[in-house]
Amino acid sequence: MTAAHVTLCFLLRDGADGEHVLLGTKKTGFGRGKVVGVGGHVELGETASQAACREVMEEINVVVAAEDLIPAGTVDFVFPARPDWNMATTVFLTRTWEGEPSESDEIAPAWFPVTALPVDRMWADAEHWLPAMIAGRRIAVRVALAADNENVADVHTIDWVEPRL
Repeated sequence: MTAAHVTLCFLLRDGADGEHVLLGTKKTGFGRGKVVGVGGHVELGETASQAACREVMEEINVVVAAEDLIPAGTVDFVFPARPDWNMATTVFLTRTWEGEPSESDEIAPAWFPVTALPVDRMWADAEHWLPAMIAGRRIAVRVALAADNENVADVHTIDWVEPRL
């Protein structure tokens, strides 16, 4: 079974108490109730960067230009117990956008200090790769989930490879 091609985009900004990242509580569908990055499926005919820009607009109502996306790496999610959930993810960061993030039907956005990510409310894999990408490390990650589809069975990380744009 082929993995679904998806994107994630993390907005970053400086705050009085250091750097912050925009995450959101998922209100519907896959991952409901978890704190996640903004993103979704790459549609037929779209590049990963085009999909990231579209998803950011749909989910948090801000405009990100493709040229302002910073390729951060890739994360391949493998669900041995549910192969139809497998995802090949291209991850972007950005510090530039137009508008103020606001809630949509899908996501309730909130800013979090990079030093205090809400990992207890996120997918278990996030702490294995998100801090490194935010810190500027460009990596390709393969995450194998456990049979419960929640916990991490294995994480394999290699340094930068060209992203799927």
